[in-house]
Amino acid sequence: MEDYILNWVVIGVLSWAATFLLVRKILFPNQSFDFCNRIVSTIHASLAVALSSLSVQDWRCPVCPMASKSSPWQMQTMAVSLAYMIYDLGCGLFEKQFKIDNSIHHLVSIIGFGAGLAYEKCGSEMVAALWITEISSPFLHLRELLKELGYKDTDLNLAADISFAIIFTFARMVGGPYLTFVTLSADNPLLIKAMALGLQLVSAFWFYKIARMVKYKLAKRTTSKELAKAE
Repeated sequence: MEDYILNWVVIGVLSWAATFLLVRKILFPNQSFDFCNRIVSTIHASLAVALSSLSVQDWRCPVCPMASKSSPWQMQTMAVSLAYMIYDLGCGLFEKQFKIDNSIHHLVSIIGFGAGLAYEKCGSEMVAALWITEISSPFLHLRELLKELGYKDTDLNLAADISFAIIFTFARMVGGPYLTFVTLSADNPLLIKAMALGLQLVSAFWFYKIARMVKYKLAKRTTSKELAKAE
């Protein structure tokens, strides 16, 4: 990995940590640790989608050229998100709320971004994966932010749940398998292929959990309305 890329990552980790402290100590001092971290995560998700979109070289084929040398913009985009993943993994350990599926996702992402930066190739596939994985994240965090703000079990919270589920499904279970297929088919390093497959397996597991969540929420809402009518 080039020294300037390593510098980007180090500066990025420090910048994300500083952003969290700003949110935690100044902007939302009365909110929980998780609330403030989700604000930072939402900022990253929005930035990652924007940078990924800007780094696409040909919108007629967003994952082209495949298995090619990464552009400087793609390298910077990967460095920003690698720094965030390192920060967020550390944040989760500091908060003492260890979740095995989330930790696996972070480790897969860190290894994947690290490999992409070290090989300096697969930039098109990597930024496409970043776009797919982060496009639904703002709605994921909005669900939890609304709950802490007192909007749990409201129509607004249900709308956020459904929006997240729909966007996640199309991104991870339609775009994700296609991207995994082209990544495995192209002449990419074995480690990159393994990380692509691992990320898709994690996405499939989360899809199962999200489907159960939506089913539960809709059933709960239907039961509540029936009880209200009965009364």
